[in-house]
Amino acid sequence: MSPEAVGILTLVVYLLIILVIVIYQAVHLPDGWRAWILFAIARVYAPGFWGIKRNRRCPFPGDSAAIIIANHRSPTDPIILWYNSHLGNPEKKKRCISFLMAREYYERPGLVGWIARAMHSIPVDRNGQDVAPVREALRHLKQGNLLGVFPEGGIQEGRPITHANSGIAFLALRSQAPVYPVYINNSPGGESMVKPFYTPADASIVYGDPIDLSAYYDCKHTREVLEEVTTLMMWKLAELGETEYLGAPRPDLDEQLIQMPADSRRSAK
Repeated sequence: MSPEAVGILTLVVYLLIILVIVIYQAVHLPDGWRAWILFAIARVYAPGFWGIKRNRRCPFPGDSAAIIIANHRSPTDPIILWYNSHLGNPEKKKRCISFLMAREYYERPGLVGWIARAMHSIPVDRNGQDVAPVREALRHLKQGNLLGVFPEGGIQEGRPITHANSGIAFLALRSQAPVYPVYINNSPGGESMVKPFYTPADASIVYGDPIDLSAYYDCKHTREVLEEVTTLMMWKLAELGETEYLGAPRPDLDEQLIQMPADSRRSAK
């Protein structure tokens, strides 16, 4: 056999080995082969096309439940949050962040809908009348999965955090899962839901420490308590972006706990 033939045969063997490894990883990823393909593309595409610097390693847990909250300025935000989330846990375990998202985008044919379904997102009706997404989100957390939420709802403009839905407070208190705030800077924009995916950007993410909500775990889930917890979380998120939360004044947690009515501390169980 000529040296040229040996070289070609060696290259083919190497390619077959790589192919077998790829297929093995894709099949054995708990979130499915579509998630693995998306992950493989995002690991190359996201940092190369959007830059994406970060203040530190991702702090999300590798084998337990957590809620990730972030500001929302682009349809690419879920990918930016997810593509390197495995680097923070010792085993470098890859797993999806299941985002709550508008049903019309989840069911849309094409790129956006495919990404949403590959990442096991949870569709939500904008009218807020359906409780099924809340139950599904709690089920995800009970199973030890990661849940991503953009509390502002739809895509917003500007740096300040706009008014947030108190449903995020209910999920946090009911599940008692740790809540990690992440502020996203300069994610790509565009006139459509698809254009940001091929628009260059110089994005960055700021990871915060888990927000301590343990003082509220035994409180009744009254509207006042949920609004207070929401305000606390949103200000923590806003501070990461060196901006403000427009939904309510900055809270003084110690003073609020002292003034909290006794009946608000009774168990919600």
